[in-house]
Amino acid sequence: MTGRNVVHVKKNDLVQVLSGRDKGKTGKVLRVNNKHGKIIVEKLNMVKRHTKATPNKPGGIVESERGIPVGKVLLYCEKCGQGVRTRNKSLESGKKVRECTQCSAQLDK
Repeated sequence: MTGRNVVHVKKNDLVQVLSGRDKGKTGKVLRVNNKHGKIIVEKLNMVKRHTKATPNKPGGIVESERGIPVGKVLLYCEKCGQGVRTRNKSLESGKKVRECTQCSAQLDK
């Protein structure tokens, strides 16, 4: 085993959070961390961190996004208007795309 988790989302995907403080909210994926199985979603799971001043940066309270476990998010289908499970489908051209299991819409651009 390589120690890497298989993640069903990619960078720039639109996802919906299933549980936690941000339940039901949607956002764009900024980063995917395969090693830890977490993703960073834009403006979700925000935390405040008190930082000490350094010669290069002023001190203060900094707000940033933290990782969300990939199992707590679903890809967002704009046609269905909610987070959905997906399946992989091969097109005639040989390209693989992700497809919504409810409405069969292609989620890959």
